[in-house]
Amino acid sequence: MNSFRQEFLAFALQQGVLRFGEFITKAGRPSPYFFNAGLFSDGASLGSLGDYYAQALLTAEADGLGFDMLYGPAYKGITLAAATAIALARRGRNLPFAYNRKEAKDHGEGGLLVGAPLKGRVVIIDDVLTDGASKRESVEVIRAAGATPVAVAIALDRMERKGVEGALSARSAVQEFEAEYGLPVLAIANLDDLMGWLDATADTNLAAHRERVAAYRARFGVER
Repeated sequence: MNSFRQEFLAFALQQGVLRFGEFITKAGRPSPYFFNAGLFSDGASLGSLGDYYAQALLTAEADGLGFDMLYGPAYKGITLAAATAIALARRGRNLPFAYNRKEAKDHGEGGLLVGAPLKGRVVIIDDVLTDGASKRESVEVIRAAGATPVAVAIALDRMERKGVEGALSARSAVQEFEAEYGLPVLAIANLDDLMGWLDATADTNLAAHRERVAAYRARFGVER
């Protein structure tokens, strides 16, 4: 596991974004952990989060992914794309970015899009991918502008199958999106990384959660 992935999980825990205990997910499942990227809610934590996105993108670039700009879908993706663009610029990759409005503006520059013109190879930046609706909309917006979406970057991939007990999908939302659009979804960290981090930790209180997370994965998880 890349060290920045371990560092990201520790950072998320420190910020209260990653929590262990008993939670109910949006899908109604009892989960032994919870991740809420909306709790990166001050300048310092958002700046650090942008740097982790930048590291994930630069790792993918070293593996062959080419990209020319960033796109942040409203609303969470707007600040995430901006923070990532700043972090990349500090690392010598000064890229343009754009984002959308929920409703078209009928004065000033008008339209739904704000920022740099969409062109070239575009990475969509968002927090998570659940049903994939906003990412599908983003793909269509980017293609309609004549640009090419090349990847989606998210903070955490829970690697879970969709559906209810006894009728679970064969693939996760991330896998279904990748299969539908042929685009990779790049996560700063995923459930594999979380399991590896819990395996490696010297914190006995933290390690105590591993068994429950492993059981949850066996019940709902997918393989990458």
